[in-house]
Amino acid sequence: MTWQSFRERANVWLYDSKDRVLGGFQWLNLAVNLTALSVLAVYYGYDHDQDTSESLFQLVKMSFGFYVLHYLIRVLYHFHPRQFFQETWAEGLVMALLLVEGAGDVLFGTPPLGATLEVMMPSIGDFSTVLVQGYLFVAILMEWLRPGSRLPRVRLHPAVIFIVSFLVLIAAGTWLLSMPQMTTVAGGMPVVDAFFTATSATCVTGLMSVDTMTYFTAKGHWVLLILIQLGGLNFIAFGSFLALASKFGVAVKQHDVIEDFVNSDNLLGSSGTLGKVVGWCLGLEALGALALMALWSPEVQFKGWADRLFSSVFHSVSAFNNAGITLFTDGLAHPWVANNWLVHWVITVLVFFGALGMVAMFDLFDVNKLRERMKQPWKTISFPTKIALYFSLILVTFGAVAYAALEWTGTMDGMSWFGKFTTAMFQSVTRTSGFNTVDIGAVSMPMLFLLLVLMFIGASSSSTGGGIKTSTLAIVLADVWRTVRGADHVQIFQRTVNSVLRSRAYSVLLFFLFGNMVGIFVLTITESNLVAHGQSSFFDLAFEHVSAMGTVGLSTGITPLLSSWGKVVLSVAMFVGRVGTLTVAFAVGGRTPQSHFKYPEGHTMVG
Repeated sequence: MTWQSFRERANVWLYDSKDRVLGGFQWLNLAVNLTALSVLAVYYGYDHDQDTSESLFQLVKMSFGFYVLHYLIRVLYHFHPRQFFQETWAEGLVMALLLVEGAGDVLFGTPPLGATLEVMMPSIGDFSTVLVQGYLFVAILMEWLRPGSRLPRVRLHPAVIFIVSFLVLIAAGTWLLSMPQMTTVAGGMPVVDAFFTATSATCVTGLMSVDTMTYFTAKGHWVLLILIQLGGLNFIAFGSFLALASKFGVAVKQHDVIEDFVNSDNLLGSSGTLGKVVGWCLGLEALGALALMALWSPEVQFKGWADRLFSSVFHSVSAFNNAGITLFTDGLAHPWVANNWLVHWVITVLVFFGALGMVAMFDLFDVNKLRERMKQPWKTISFPTKIALYFSLILVTFGAVAYAALEWTGTMDGMSWFGKFTTAMFQSVTRTSGFNTVDIGAVSMPMLFLLLVLMFIGASSSSTGGGIKTSTLAIVLADVWRTVRGADHVQIFQRTVNSVLRSRAYSVLLFFLFGNMVGIFVLTITESNLVAHGQSSFFDLAFEHVSAMGTVGLSTGITPLLSSWGKVVLSVAMFVGRVGTLTVAFAVGGRTPQSHFKYPEGHTMVG
């Protein structure tokens, strides 16, 4: 009997139990991974005696054994093992490393990979197990999202998945940040502050009620980094999906489109759009981290090259995701980096591209797109890309010129010409991120008002930035111009904007206006003591709320002074600002049953 015939007989014998066994293991895999991650959180987040620490880590080691067993069972049930290894080479490599780690631990009492990382990169080596578990968790989620798995059969609305994913991230972040080992303060971070910080990081806003540099330990900084990365990737992925799905009509065929969006059996596969989005984001963040690592000035007091590397990665991720969170007191206005113009430019570029949107990035820089335009010069960038790119450049130019004119002898006094140019460009670009190289509290009132307007507008669609988006601004302005001219159609860049898009644009605009009005009103009640004692003004509260709902993070300095209820109000604003626009846009995609009649037209005076 040949090996092939033996395999065929074995597969026939195993076929009846395949779905039942693999389905059960899929559920067990998710449960084991969540349990292992929770155990690791308790292990690193709390103080334990030696026996408890060893017991907790033994549970994690047992989970690794389960992952290897699950992988081998999947190989056993696959009709073509060689093809399976090719499709899951990344996961197979991780399983091989786990086998080596397990063998080293049993034979020599020390996992070789963990020991090596601990020597080479102490700050990373300590968390090598967490990184492996995190990768496996993402791989498991990708397996559940894969067409043919159990999750697509549930047929959940994508907007529901999107909202729930953010709520889970915020809840997990709140739990982690409240652990004693995450902060330098005895007893850990208060729950309200932990919730506020987790929401700010997950929604990539950047408003902070504490000093990130001194309040959090290295473990806390890791948690913030993970929350920013996951929150940013989640939004980018869903935003890109929404932009792509709009081409097909998201009202009826949304599930087919989302299956195509995530259609990749391998997390690192390049066939799926989701893999492409993640690959581009990680690649740009890596380039930014390398640039920052080379450009930090000698004044920055790093503890070693591993600390220098982590700081570079943290600021690159924070910049590209428009989070605006730094590891310096006073942000980038800290004396160590305040005059490092090259670092400021790296941050500026990362923030700009992060706010531009992945759909526009693909259209502008994808190799296939570039080749297509070179071969066919009459083809230009797409209509959405033109709106995102041109209006972003207009807003950046306007903001920079305004900042230079209004703050030349103010917050930029004493700087060189290049320093003033850099600062003006930086503060204009970072209207979507919350980074600051000057004291925002010292900025003049006219410029603060313009910053408030720019924060309200925000970034572009499918980006990490918030606000009403440049597309909304473009459509509303074009419609106003049509009304003034008495034209029949709304036209932008030689394209006609239909009535559905105009309705969505006005809906988004009114949503943001109403949300900010309600939030600011509530803040005037919860923070009445601050206003009464002269610690803040009505404008400060308005600026703070617009910054929160626009997921920007700029502040005049009142964030640490807010009451617990004030922090809850801003947390709600950050969450709604992050998910609201996309959710509304998705919801108005055509769910209302169509009627075959309409009422007579009504006429009234307007204005």
